[in-house]
This record gives sequence, C-alpha cells and structure tokens, in this order.
Amino acid sequence: MRPHYRGTVTSTEPLVIGHRGASGYRPEHSRAAYELAIALGADAVEPDIVSSRDGVLVIRHENEISGTTDVAERAEFADRRATKIVDGQKLTGWFTEDFDWAELATLRTRERLPKLRQSSTTFDGQEPILRLVDLLDLLEQARARTGRVIGLVAEVKHPSYFASIGLPLEKAVARELAAWSGRPELTVECFEQSALTELRDLGLRGRFVYLIEKSGAAPDLRARFGRQAPAYSTQLTTAGLARLAAEVDGISVNKALLMKTDGDRMRATDLVTRAHDAGLEVYTWTLRPENRFLAPPHRRGSSPAAWGDWQREFELILGTGIDGVFADHPDLPRALLPRT
Repeated sequence: MRPHYRGTVTSTEPLVIGHRGASGYRPEHSRAAYELAIALGADAVEPDIVSSRDGVLVIRHENEISGTTDVAERAEFADRRATKIVDGQKLTGWFTEDFDWAELATLRTRERLPKLRQSSTTFDGQEPILRLVDLLDLLEQARARTGRVIGLVAEVKHPSYFASIGLPLEKAVARELAAWSGRPELTVECFEQSALTELRDLGLRGRFVYLIEKSGAAPDLRARFGRQAPAYSTQLTTAGLARLAAEVDGISVNKALLMKTDGDRMRATDLVTRAHDAGLEVYTWTLRPENRFLAPPHRRGSSPAAWGDWQREFELILGTGIDGVFADHPDLPRALLPRT
C-alpha cells in the first residue's frame, strides 16, 4: 500500500469512499446520503456529474433520471420522455440535458433499488436533487463543523456524449472545481481517459483516476476506433499499466477484477500488485453487502436482498493492498479497518 492523503493526515490505510454518499441507507446522491456517509466515517464521497440543458452541473448517477427521481410521475414533464443512444446503449426515459436547472430543482430523489433496499424507500420524495456546487458547500460546512477534511472523488459521466450534444463537461467541471484545484483531497475520475487529459490541460490539479470495467472498451476509444478500440483487458497488461502510469495517477476497477474463483472459494488476483509496481494507485467499486452483489461463494440464502458473507469479501479486497474502496455502506469497510 502506498501512503496517501486521508482526512488531515497521511495514511497507509485504504480510503473509504461513500459511493454516491451512503447510498445503501438513503437515496443515492441525496443530501441525506452525503451527510450520513460523513457521519459514518467516510474519508471521501463520490458524486457523479452530468449536465442540465442550461449547463448546470447536476449530481446524478446517469443523465437518465427516471429511476432516481419522481420525474416519471410529473405530468408537466410527460412530453420530455425520449429515447436516446448514450455511449452505445439505447435508453428510454427522461434526461437531464432536456431540462433547465430550475425544472430539475423541482424533482425529488428516490431509491434506485427499491426491491433490494426497501428501508431506503421510506425516504423517497423528501429531498431535491443536488448540483455539484451544493455538495461542495456541504463538504465545506462539514469541515467547519467536524474539523475533518472530507475528500471529493468526482466522476465525470459520459463526456463524449455530452460533447456530441453541445454540452461539453470538462470546462464546466474545471471551472466549478477551481477552488479545490491543488487540494490533496481532490480526485477526478472518468471512464474516458481523454476527459481526464483535457481537465489536466485546462489547469485542474488533483489526482486523476481512470475507471476500468471488467470487459469491453472505453466509450471515447470506441467512438474513435469503433470495433478496433483497445479493450480494457489490454490496458491491464504490464505494458498497458505502464502506459497508463505515464498519463494518470491511478485506476479504479470493477471489484470482479480483484477476485477469482479457487474451487469453492475466492482468492485475490495480482492486479493491485502489478498496478502498484507500475506506479499507479488502485481503487475498486463497489463494496455492497447484499447477495445480489457478492461473489457466489460469499452469498448466503436465496434472497438477493439479504446480506451475505460480506465480511469475507470485503476483507479479501482490503487485503490486496488497495488504496481505496467505494462502498454504499461506508461504515462496513470502516469497521474492518484499524481505528486511527
């Protein structure tokens, strides 16, 4: 494990990052989710950034928002329902880029996984959605209140798509994060390395982390090279990691890339070690305790919503030497780490 910034000190323990806040307990990206993540000991929180029609940076997991807001029930917005292709995927619903911020501000958050997280649905409809600036204010208020520095791991969503519709994200993100530029608690991540490069070229200073899926290829590379786009797997070879280390500070990978089946058990792969050897920090997403999200050997019972042997899976991942983990329930990995 490489030393890194955590709170107000340098630490060699993995960062615990509240994934969309404490999204296992409250509707994701709501103010309550972020405040609870901080209260539960998260070192940092992760907002996903998309754009409104008038260029306001909005915090939503996707630009399609029917699953995380009450927009589908709002008669005044019925005519905004549309079908679009986003990063090669056909989606039907309501999209942030078809609304001004004043309209989005009238929407209310709701639980994205109601069948798995019924307790969280009791908070549906209670809060408006947030802008990036609202979260930045929340983090500054938390620092003043608690004395803790809470990190920001900002994910830029679908930058190639937004550029294609005349709403480029990079300049807006660099402008909004200008006051955080150079602060050790700032990290920016994206599935498109070209967006990270542009943000760096725009003068934004922070950690730049490239997100990597377990299969397929990056959206910007698919847009440029089509079927000839290099797969994520080629970027995780020794040569691929060396190239990435010359361009970004770290990688954040699907947790499936850190585990492999060994008989009826799971064991760690060597990815973290190889990436560290190349000079990269390594993060992973997403630690979740429900059976639906656990590797098969860690599931218990038949209910997808029941919590399985999450401790075993989390301990396996934390034991790889990982630099940070994204968790929907940040108190769970925190409970497995030494008290500092």
